[in-house]
Amino acid sequence: MRFLVDACVDVRVAEWLRSEGHDAMHLRDEGLQHLPNGEIFIKAIAEERAIVTFDLDFSEITALSQGQVVSVLVLRLHNPRVRNVIDRLAAVLPHAASVLESGAIISGEDARYRIRRLPISPPEDAP
Repeated sequence: MRFLVDACVDVRVAEWLRSEGHDAMHLRDEGLQHLPNGEIFIKAIAEERAIVTFDLDFSEITALSQGQVVSVLVLRLHNPRVRNVIDRLAAVLPHAASVLESGAIISGEDARYRIRRLPISPPEDAP
């Protein structure tokens, strides 16, 4: 898989992803740690990368993307230390990789994860 790791996530997470055989780029690798979220989203689209972040704004940006599909793995952990983040990714990725490749918002929590496939359909009008 191809990942774009947000600046709020430790660079060692991107290193771990690479060690696991993924194509992972941290924003700091290119000196882009101050890039606004909208531009991070555009970069992820252009490079066909799933975003790994703690920033909840990416779920909303993705949901409102009007057909542009970028997967986002939002980490919602009580303990954001590197070891804990890596442990959660190691638990989630084997089960979620295929949906990330086709488009999804994954919320990775301490004891579970939730998947919302993309594109998110607009609500149907009720009578």
